[in-house]
Amino acid sequence: MPAAKIVHIIPTLVRGGAEKQLALLAAGLRAAGWNVEVCALTHGGPWAAYLEQAGVPYTVLGKRFKVDPLAWWRLVRYLRRARPQLVQTWLFAANSYGRTAALAAEVPVIVASERSSDPWKASHEFALDRWLARYTQRIVVNSSGVRDFYVEHGLPAEKFTIIPNAVEPAPPCAMPRAELLRSLGLPAEAKIILAVNRLWPQKRVQDLIWAADLLKVVRDDVHLLIVGEGPQRARLERFCRQIEVQDRVHFLGDRPDVPQLLAHSELLWLASGYEGLPNAVLEAMAAGVPVVATDLPGTRDLVVPGVTGYLVPVGDRAGLAREALRLIETPELARRLGQAARERAARHFSLQAMLERYATLYSDLLRSID
Repeated sequence: MPAAKIVHIIPTLVRGGAEKQLALLAAGLRAAGWNVEVCALTHGGPWAAYLEQAGVPYTVLGKRFKVDPLAWWRLVRYLRRARPQLVQTWLFAANSYGRTAALAAEVPVIVASERSSDPWKASHEFALDRWLARYTQRIVVNSSGVRDFYVEHGLPAEKFTIIPNAVEPAPPCAMPRAELLRSLGLPAEAKIILAVNRLWPQKRVQDLIWAADLLKVVRDDVHLLIVGEGPQRARLERFCRQIEVQDRVHFLGDRPDVPQLLAHSELLWLASGYEGLPNAVLEAMAAGVPVVATDLPGTRDLVVPGVTGYLVPVGDRAGLAREALRLIETPELARRLGQAARERAARHFSLQAMLERYATLYSDLLRSID
């Protein structure tokens, strides 16, 4: 049913997991003939250029405050002008603003997206989720763990549809390893552990720094590269100086060249306390890089222990260091796990599979209003 108009609403277009999945979906649907638009509540970001290149129209509303009635009213007017048959919202702010605005604009079909288990939510926020679920035809989640979390908090199980995140095949790496190491100021013999995540409490980056400090005791060539920004950066950098590991832990900020960094990394680390279906892990798998991550419902859907990587309990810094050391000191094992990870990503988490699942969902929902 490609003629129907679909509007996706998300807080921003910054470099994040949900934002990437929305951009891949919108561009893929547009290429398949769907009439897709994107609306960012607060501001744009790097994914705006990707949408432009794909020919996907997008609008930025300029929401200024956590509670911004003027931005909500601008969203209602935008939806009334656009007259979509279906609205899909992403993340809590857009799920709240977007669904209420879609109701006010009398949009026939409303779909919400929950991308992660969110223990940070207060009781009134879960109450809002439950109230809005009454007026939502479907809630899309990326893993069974996210669905189970929200069902436990009172949302109706029959409203959920699981559509896993997608990952594209890793692009070829044109930069030689020696050149990359020189550009980062690292020695030629450096072994790289990569971490790609926002510097938020959820990601438990301090655990990675502790683990890097443990590795420093047994090896003098391991370097942890942390890609991402967030409010904890200054605090984490100060912590590195306090424990004297700043020569082995490097904060790179937001970077567009993660595929090149992955191509020359021994492994990817993820220490999160909760997740949905982490994009960083998917991208590492697609690049043939083994993963050592915390044992969570979302990472269990991706990492097969001993086959594509290893899982350790949340907060197990020694476990993170131990499994990383195993991979660094056994290159053949790392290659075998990396190849299995690449095959698993291609088989189970392709972009085409995600597009087909969404197209089927949208077609079924839109037929119900004919």
